[in-house]
Amino acid sequence: MISRRSALAFAARCSLVGLSALALASCSKKPEATVSKDTITFSILSTESAQNMEGYWKPILADMEKQTGLKVKPFFSSNYSSLIVAMGAKQTDVGWFSNQSGLEAVRRSNGEVFARTFDPSGVDGYKSLIIVPADSKIRTVQDLLKCDKTLNFGIGDKKSTSGTLAPMTYVFIPANKKPEECFKTVISANHQANLFAVANGKLDAATNNSTAVGLARARGDSVVDKIRVIWESPTLPEDPIIWRKDLDPVIKEKLRQFFLTYAQGDTPEAERQRGYLKKLSIGGFKPADDTHLLVVREMEATENLGLAREAGDQAKIAAAQKALDDIKAQRVAAEGKAGVAPTSAN
Repeated sequence: MISRRSALAFAARCSLVGLSALALASCSKKPEATVSKDTITFSILSTESAQNMEGYWKPILADMEKQTGLKVKPFFSSNYSSLIVAMGAKQTDVGWFSNQSGLEAVRRSNGEVFARTFDPSGVDGYKSLIIVPADSKIRTVQDLLKCDKTLNFGIGDKKSTSGTLAPMTYVFIPANKKPEECFKTVISANHQANLFAVANGKLDAATNNSTAVGLARARGDSVVDKIRVIWESPTLPEDPIIWRKDLDPVIKEKLRQFFLTYAQGDTPEAERQRGYLKKLSIGGFKPADDTHLLVVREMEATENLGLAREAGDQAKIAAAQKALDDIKAQRVAAEGKAGVAPTSAN
């Protein structure tokens, strides 16, 4: 430990006449060395078991390392909120999000959309579903919404677009129903868990999505023969890829180049890469920005308007309606600028 006396003596020596500016600078506190970041953490939403997702993503992350020259550490979680918090705490740098959790990452965790997935089938977007056992007496949403507290229902994480937001926006709120008041039990789980629980008769109905069901079918899983779809939503936007805004621009550019060129072209290498992505029902990646989230923002605003109407508060209704109208206008403007056909969250 340096004593106060020795520190003063050192300062006196530094103040001697004739010291150069360089010598004087050396007497001041030495700045911390800037360490170049050569490792990034990529967060992955585990819509299935972490073990399965690790197997699907491992070769993709290896390709990311090879092309970018960065060490890539995976961070798997089935809890949407933990992905949001991890990015906000700078524990992760970039990640694959759902639209709803991605919106929260942009709002709360300094996130920014720079790419989004597209489906290998060429059909852009996917759908939220409500499924029941194949032999169930429940045939329609109206049967489901009898709300006699006899049914066990499975729903997604509260930050899941297809597992929670879409069914709330399009099914429950318009019917002035709340899942917790309708059903005997309401269990929150990921899509794979809900799919198997319905197929095995442990749940009478559950939310899901067309991607999860399609993947199970493509893998030859007989579970899809044990369920039946009784409702599907309008088309939802594909998943965003989000990085932290404050990430090093050099790293950003490396990541941008990786995602926008991965699995593209007619080479054997691109074909191999498409094989990896197909296991995740991803065809590749397209450039995007935060306007990609306007559709889910509109869904969220629609849900808020429904809740305000349910409460009967005229001031809240007016505010919610204005917020919805503003977001609709932003979406229409963004779609017009991009030259795409108008969509709607209604």
